[in-house]
Amino acid sequence: MYPHLFSPITIQGVTLKNRLTMAPLYLGYAGEGGTVSAMLLDHYRLMARSGVAMVVVENATVDHPGGSGSNRTLRADTDANLAGLKQLATAIKEAGTLACLQINHAGRFAHAAAEPVAPSAVQTFKRMPRALETEEIGAIIGKYVDAAARARAAGFDMVELHGGTGYLLAQFLSPRTNRRSDAYGGGLANRQRFALEVAAAVKAAVGGLPVGYRFLADEWMPDGLQLAESQRFARSLTDAGIAYISVMGGTYESFSLPEIVERSRQAGYMLDLAAAIRANIKVPVIAAGRLATGAFAEQAVADGKTDLIGLARGLWADPEWPQKVQAGREDEIVHCNPDCGDACMHMVMKGRPAFCVAWPPEKMKQWKARFV
Repeated sequence: MYPHLFSPITIQGVTLKNRLTMAPLYLGYAGEGGTVSAMLLDHYRLMARSGVAMVVVENATVDHPGGSGSNRTLRADTDANLAGLKQLATAIKEAGTLACLQINHAGRFAHAAAEPVAPSAVQTFKRMPRALETEEIGAIIGKYVDAAARARAAGFDMVELHGGTGYLLAQFLSPRTNRRSDAYGGGLANRQRFALEVAAAVKAAVGGLPVGYRFLADEWMPDGLQLAESQRFARSLTDAGIAYISVMGGTYESFSLPEIVERSRQAGYMLDLAAAIRANIKVPVIAAGRLATGAFAEQAVADGKTDLIGLARGLWADPEWPQKVQAGREDEIVHCNPDCGDACMHMVMKGRPAFCVAWPPEKMKQWKARFV
C-alpha cells in the first residue's frame, strides 16, 4: 500500500527510508533559557519512533536573546547547550530516524529581545525593530555558521536554514520588510543576497553535511513576497547547492487573515506552492499543510507535486500516523482538528507548552503525567 510514500530517497548521499518527514513545529517544550529539557527529549523520542524517515528539530536560535522568538526557543548559539544537543540528536537517531536541526534568527519577531533587529525598521505587532547596519550583517552570518557547526558536532545528519514564517532570512527577501538601499536591498538580486551568503557560509562550515532550506513561497500579503519572485530565489538556492527545499506559505502577519484561516482548513492547502517550486528546480521538495491522509499524500508524490511529505501537527496529534497508514489502519488515526481554533498556537503564544485538544482522554492523561 502506498508505494511512493514508503519508497526511499537519497539527498546528497544521505538516504531517507521513506518519503515522510517530521516538519519543524514549535511547541514550547525547551526549558527556560532554551535548554534541552527532559520534556523536549521525550517529545522527540516519540516523534522519531513514529516511522518517519527524518525529524527536523524546530527553530534553534543562532543568537540569544537577539534572535530568539521566546525564552523557550531552543538555543544553538552557545557551547553550553552542546551536550544537550548531542542528547537530542542521539535520541532521534537511536530510533532509526535521521536527525536534522533547523537554525534560525527571528529578526523582527525576536520577542526575547529588548530591541529586535531587521533589514528595515518596519513595525510589527506594535513593535518597531532597529534596521541592521551593513557591518552587522556579517556578524549575524557568523552566528549562523557557529550554530551549524554545533549541529554537526552534536551529531545531526542535516542542517536546515529557517527561511520561512517571516523570520530574518525571509525578511531580507521580502519587498514588504526590506526597504534598504544598499547591496542587501532593492531588486531580488540584492534582497536574496543575505540568504545566499548564509547558505554558502553554512555549507562551507559543515563540510559534506546536507543543508536544507525552509522556504517561504508566498507571504499571502498583497505587498509581500509572492510566487513569481520566490521561484527565482529557489533556483538561486539550488545553484548554491541547497540539498532540499521545504515549502510553506504565510507569515505571522498573514496567518490570522480570514481568507488564510479559511484556506488553512483545506486539505493540502500549501501543496500548490510546493508544486510550483518543484516545477522549477532539480532538488527534492518537501510539502506540508494538512496532508492528513495516506491516499492524499501518496497522490501528491505520485503526481510529482512533491518529493517528500512534511508532517507537523498531524504527526504530533498522532505519532502513529505513519504506522497506521502503512498498515491500512487509517480509520484509527487521531487527526489534527481544524475546528479547534489553533489552540496549540495560542498556548505557545502565551509561553505555555502545548498539548493537542484532539487527543483522547487517555493520551491527555499520559501527556500530563509526562510533561506537567
